[in-house]
Amino acid sequence: MRVISGEKKGQPLKAVPGSTTRPTTDKVKESIFNIIGPYFYGGWVLDLYGGSGNLGIEALSRGVEKAIFVDQNRKAIDIIKENLSLCSFSDRAEVYRNDAKRALKALIKREISFTYIFLDPPYAEQKIEAEIGIINDFQLLENGGTIVAEHAASIELAKYIGSFSCKRREVYGDTAISFYMYD
Repeated sequence: MRVISGEKKGQPLKAVPGSTTRPTTDKVKESIFNIIGPYFYGGWVLDLYGGSGNLGIEALSRGVEKAIFVDQNRKAIDIIKENLSLCSFSDRAEVYRNDAKRALKALIKREISFTYIFLDPPYAEQKIEAEIGIINDFQLLENGGTIVAEHAASIELAKYIGSFSCKRREVYGDTAISFYMYD
């Protein structure tokens, strides 16, 4: 696993030990960023199921101003912090150990909105549609922003969730990526 492009191109990233996380493969990550980017001029990103920090760090390398990482696994939090340090991005990131629902509630209180939101929960624990509903209800995504949801290819997410619609869906083996934007 590595940073694919941008300021830290080629930088190796550490994975979370064990089988509790499923890192996004470089092929899928490159495809995601070719669709939503490939490069950015500022903006904020939320990596709600941070894992190793792979997606948020890629966004930082490609020009996002700031990233917030959330994961409930302590090992994942430690690896995110380590990977941010390896890339010298610690000053452009916030890292929180929390579950997704509580983290969204905390972000609502801060009145933050994001340009990109990555949702890559463990396949067995997916509540993507409910989380997109919260993002919609409290306007956590900027106008023109994108939600990138990674899920099992066997799952068909709703075409419309609140004010969002699924603008694109790509399948890579057993993984699907759904891209939501304001309708």
